[in-house]
Amino acid sequence: MRTALTMIALFAAACSTTSQSAAPGNSERELAELRGEEASNRRLMARFTQFINTADEKLATELISHEAIFYVPGRPEPMRGPAGYLAIIGMMRGGFPDIQWTLEEMVTEGDRVAARFTMRGTHRGAFFGVPPTRKPIKVQAMNLYRISNSQFIEEHGQPDMLALLQQIGAAPAP
Repeated sequence: MRTALTMIALFAAACSTTSQSAAPGNSERELAELRGEEASNRRLMARFTQFINTADEKLATELISHEAIFYVPGRPEPMRGPAGYLAIIGMMRGGFPDIQWTLEEMVTEGDRVAARFTMRGTHRGAFFGVPPTRKPIKVQAMNLYRISNSQFIEEHGQPDMLALLQQIGAAPAP
């Protein structure tokens, strides 16, 4: 899991060092459009962070496409649409009712966003079969998104599940 997170972090770092202005053939108009799209994606990510921290159904239908696909670690089939994403949040809140996500950094290019979150919460409910321990967690997650028409249409979520399980005592600590 940590190797996968390292690879995603390296991908995000490589994307952030790519200069859009250095790309051959970019006109002033194209660069202005890219900057506008980047600003729009940043605003969208701020609203998305509000959504995942509140599980607001109205925000879910506003931000998540009905055709959206979400690839979740440990699930053989992806989740779909606003209801699928609300189910993901519900699964996390089942184990960590006070869970909150902080968007630490993001890289945006075209219709893609790479984001690093910190999840914080207290283990107060069963999670992956582990009874509540009341232990706090602080876990990093790297997520890759695809956006179309100001809605999320795809996510590959990669929370550091090993660190989470170690913090609640379900896996040996290093």
